Amino acid sequence: MELLYNIVLVFHFLGWAVVLGGTVVNIRNPRIAPGVLHGAITALVAGIVLVGLASGPLDRDVDHVKIAVKLVVSLAVTLMVMLAARKDSPSRGEVGGIAALTVVNIAVAAIW
Repeated sequence: MELLYNIVLVFHFLGWAVVLGGTVVNIRNPRIAPGVLHGAITALVAGIVLVGLASGPLDRDVDHVKIAVKLVVSLAVTLMVMLAARKDSPSRGEVGGIAALTVVNIAVAAIW
């Protein structure tokens, strides 16, 4: 089960890496790269699976407040990406906001 947890964790990290990389490189000429939405959804779903594995079969102690904060930020990022991807040209603020919230989510995971 530990191996499965670690594999899902890698997908979670890769999802956020795609979101952050895809937005940072496109802040100057704002657009949403095609993989950013897939990265956000991958990170969101993998995060939910990680919590399920940690609190279920692995019987780890889970900080539910931290998880709730990360879930809200993840949902906000995913929604922002979905809305910005529908536009022909999202604003710099939208793309920068997605990148900033992604960094916030990473910081919450690492620092909290």
